[in-house]
Amino acid sequence: MTGRRAVLVLANAKAGSGEHDQVDEVCQALTAASPSGIEVRRPASDSAYTEAVASIVPGDGGGGRDVVVLGGDGSLNRLLQELHDQQLLERCGAVGLVPMGTGNDLARDAGIPLRWEDAVRTAVTGPPAPRGLLVDDDAGVVVNVVHCGIAAEATAHASEVKGWLGKTAYAVGALRAGLTSEGWHLRVVVDGETVADGTDRVLMVSLALGSSVGGGTPIAPDAEPDDGLVDVLVATGTSAIARLGFARDLRKGRHTDREDVIATRGREVLVEAVTPGDAFRVNIDGDVCDEPDLRRRWRHLPRMWRLRVPD
Repeated sequence: MTGRRAVLVLANAKAGSGEHDQVDEVCQALTAASPSGIEVRRPASDSAYTEAVASIVPGDGGGGRDVVVLGGDGSLNRLLQELHDQQLLERCGAVGLVPMGTGNDLARDAGIPLRWEDAVRTAVTGPPAPRGLLVDDDAGVVVNVVHCGIAAEATAHASEVKGWLGKTAYAVGALRAGLTSEGWHLRVVVDGETVADGTDRVLMVSLALGSSVGGGTPIAPDAEPDDGLVDVLVATGTSAIARLGFARDLRKGRHTDREDVIATRGREVLVEAVTPGDAFRVNIDGDVCDEPDLRRRWRHLPRMWRLRVPD
């Protein structure tokens, strides 16, 4: 072992017995693959998680050590949110990811193998690639995709059956949301230009750094995580026929060619409800916020962290 600090491995303390055994297998493989060894932490509380992340950066003010996250987009979001809260993003080492979530969309976008056996070596020795972040006015971060409207409703419905349907839950949630949602009057402004003025209802607004959501659905097929821009999609078709057509084309990645979809890019995006009755739910990296929002603004911060990717 070299004099480098051990890689910090963050695992879920609430994993079941079968998942716990799998985590142990992954950690054994990481130990064998890491030139500097690993330190495994399973934080059981928010304060323990904060302490674990703080240990990334030494007290002498030097550079931070590498981190490996065992999980999906939500687990990665938690790490980067904590790093942002502690102002450690620019001092953290490279971040490795061993996909153990449900959708694993950021891993798909980055080309990281979805089988943990194949992802371990990339997580500790793959070349670091810079990636951007979205940050809202309340300092909340987005690492892959944030949705407002029907996609957030779909995820909320999916969470009700996720435990026993797994990835299929996304399809069930999307179907339920598509049958019940009529849209929202939302004003959408990208880099100071109004792309939707709120006069007509909007079905969905998505801001994408990565290309897929929900376990591989190509929400923004041309998104580039390091181009300094966020891809913005506004779906304006709210009739029953339009909703069904949008869902069909979304699955095939051709929704951006539809006349009722606005596709653009920018660095700052505002989404605002026209009336209190148009308050919208927000889905951030697969997790739906507890309360609907009347207004959210996101800014793109380029090259804020580094993800280890395959050679």
